[in-house]
Amino acid sequence: MTQVAALIEITPLVLQMSPVIEMTDDQFFEFCQLNRDLRIERTTKGELIIMSPTGSETGNRNFDFIVQLGIWARQDGTGIGFDSSAGFTLPNGATRSPDAAWIKLERWNALFPEQRVKFAPICPDFVVELRSPSDNLQPLKDKLQEYIANGASLGWLIDRKNRKVYLYRPQQEVECLDNPSTLSGDPVLSGFVLDLSKIW
Repeated sequence: MTQVAALIEITPLVLQMSPVIEMTDDQFFEFCQLNRDLRIERTTKGELIIMSPTGSETGNRNFDFIVQLGIWARQDGTGIGFDSSAGFTLPNGATRSPDAAWIKLERWNALFPEQRVKFAPICPDFVVELRSPSDNLQPLKDKLQEYIANGASLGWLIDRKNRKVYLYRPQQEVECLDNPSTLSGDPVLSGFVLDLSKIW
């Protein structure tokens, strides 16, 4: 691997667009469709954050998480889950794509069908970011704070590198758990317990 390739893995590429280029929500969606091999997010300032695909091991751990969340969500039936390819337009105008998300059914059903097809204008009730070995921690912490500020009820930042989990909730201090074996989603995800042995 070249030094440039390693740098790209560690630091996402940030493109300054405004005020030279202003993309509408529809144009941004089409831009992302044309570049499906990349994970692209947009900040409130209109900056594009372009990330390379995740490493295989991190992708496997994220898959294990989504399987656990998906099984619970189907049995619970009060909401629907999303994988890392789903984008959401937050109330602050940013478009984000968490590693996993869950939205209450009544909130999802309140959206128009055409809104659900693109980057739905909604902040998930529950979001997860899984830190890969090359990720910087602070930008992920900032993203979790952004989700909470835009309406998320619960956020988990799972730091596999240091075996820590940061819990984010509205109007509460961030809680850091050191090497937990399980995580409870109560009361937001009633009865959901994540087995971290498959994630670490």
